[in-house]
Amino acid sequence: MARDRHVEDDSPDSPLWTADFRRFFVARTTSLLGDVMLPVAITAAVIRAGHGPTGVGYALAALIAPFAALLIFGGVLSDRFGARRLMVISDAARLCFQAVLALLFALGTPELWQILVLLALVGAGTAIFQPGVASVTPLIARDVQKANATLRISESVTAVIGPSLAGLLLVVASPAAVVALDALTYAVSGACLLRIRSVPMRPAGRGDVPSSFRADLVEGWREFRARTWLWSVIVVYMAWQLAGAGPAMTLGYSTLVTEHGSATFGLVMSALGAGSVLGGLVAIRLRPRYPLRAGALSMILWTLMPLSVALGLSGPLVAGCYAVTGAGMAFWAVMFHTSVQTHVPQDVLGRVHAYDAAGSLVMKPIGQAVAGPLAVVVGTVPLLFVSSAMALVTCALLLAIPAVRGLGRAER
Repeated sequence: MARDRHVEDDSPDSPLWTADFRRFFVARTTSLLGDVMLPVAITAAVIRAGHGPTGVGYALAALIAPFAALLIFGGVLSDRFGARRLMVISDAARLCFQAVLALLFALGTPELWQILVLLALVGAGTAIFQPGVASVTPLIARDVQKANATLRISESVTAVIGPSLAGLLLVVASPAAVVALDALTYAVSGACLLRIRSVPMRPAGRGDVPSSFRADLVEGWREFRARTWLWSVIVVYMAWQLAGAGPAMTLGYSTLVTEHGSATFGLVMSALGAGSVLGGLVAIRLRPRYPLRAGALSMILWTLMPLSVALGLSGPLVAGCYAVTGAGMAFWAVMFHTSVQTHVPQDVLGRVHAYDAAGSLVMKPIGQAVAGPLAVVVGTVPLLFVSSAMALVTCALLLAIPAVRGLGRAER
């Protein structure tokens, strides 16, 4: 059931840039910048420490695995103790852990286990932070769709400039210094979140009815499962991650590097980011009556991403196809997240978001991992064609589910 918060303000002309939204936007953007810079900085630091490519793989896995494993628990904590409070705690914890890591790199050559433990703690902090993004957005934004589109644009821009910025900093500074500078982004994020006034640190009424952690977890699952449109989207998305996104990322990216070179690959990825920005801008203005139906149709544009590589198109044409894909995926993301935030009650939103995010992520590494071995057996190009066709299948499946195609815009 949709919440009735800000009923009078939910219109394309309602103001977005309130003081609290500006603070939240800065917090989210700087936190994202830190997230996307860190893998680049860590890769350089681990290599310099002498742990080699294997050490880099372990380090990146240590950063990601706790996030995926603890995300659902982060959703429970977010609803239980307050999203903003947990986000501030997460920023403070990640600042401390990453500062210690930077200090170890600066003072000498840390052991690999030390690096892995600290990165795992940073990843766990991110799992505590993420559910709050969904919970806080509808509380500080008078127009939830416009807010999500704006945040999506920010995410796309940071995804493009973050790794490049980290690379440039590594030219003039040591990896330890870049890791330390990256840690400061969490300090900025936490400071901005502390200044938000319209969202209480602790959710009202949570202390009145005591409940166990397990009961909160079960309640979140029950709320997630009760919405056919929501769990159906996640099931379809899992299939797409396995057979669509997995081959496109593993095989598409590697093919671009080997056949076109690193420079062209950089151009293509920049085009993908630019397309995502465009999709976010479209989502700010376009307000379909049935958001998931419109979002599903935009998924068709994703076919161009693996198809352009499979057909062996020139670098500029591939970049154009990636840009169109980025626009379609950004539009879909805004439609989906806005639907979740406007149809799920606020007191369970963190947990429900954690379940949908975890479900969306679970098949991603599997799809990426199996794509390589499968390509050896059936070939890269056939798998890329399968990947392209999977976008059409995904769109058809989503539109075939009445609860998905019939979900209307929430009356707020």
